[in-house]
Parts: sequence; structure tokens; C-alpha cells
Amino acid sequence: MNKRRPAVPCPFCSPEKLEVVTSSRNFYVINDNSPVTPGHCLIIPNRHIADPLDLNSEEITEAWQLVQQIREKLLVDDPSISGFNLGFNSGRDAGQTIFHTHIHLIPRRFGDVETPRGGIRGVIPARQNY
Repeated sequence: MNKRRPAVPCPFCSPEKLEVVTSSRNFYVINDNSPVTPGHCLIIPNRHIADPLDLNSEEITEAWQLVQQIREKLLVDDPSISGFNLGFNSGRDAGQTIFHTHIHLIPRRFGDVETPRGGIRGVIPARQNY
């Protein structure tokens, strides 16, 4: 898999052009431009890597630490948050549209959808309620 920077400009390869919420050694965090819920943010590696499944073990550990840090801040800032969806898309057929790894952290609140059962399984609606 090609891990070099793409020929077309990658929207995540220039964090200086984005509103960075926080950062760490290898990652930065932004609010999602099209949030599913208020507080939806993206954890993005500094290095251009298309597939999140190709992150190395150091990056995975650091990303998880950032997820936990942001989760705690969101819970302090907004007590209405009662759950989270955490995920990423790996490949075009999985719905990936920006081929620079990014992890979604999506706060959830009681009543934000009629039936939350199935969560991430909702990417294929017919398989959500099992």
C-alpha cells in the first residue's frame, strides 16, 4: 500500500491550516467539519498514512491515550454526554473518503436517536437491529 503523500493535496497533511484542538507528539485533534453530534472530533496522525490498520504500535498507544484524554475533557465540559462511538473507515468500500488515517470520537446523548441499539453496526442499516 502506498504510504507516501498523495499527488493531490491531502486536507490532513497541513494541520497548520486547520483549527487544532490539541496535539501530541505524533497526532493532532480537530473538530469534525460535519459533526454527527456536538463534540465529534478526529484524531489524526501527523504522518500521512492512508489506512488506520497500518498504524504502528507506538502510534496506536498514543492515539488511544489521546482518545481517553479528549473523552475526559468532553465529559467534564458536557455532562449530557452518556456514551461514545469510536471508529474509523479502512478503505473505499468501508466508506473512507479521506485517505489519511483519522479516528472519529463521537459523543452520544440519551435520546439523540430513537433506537441506538446496534451502534456502529448501523453502517449497514439492515444489520443494525440484531
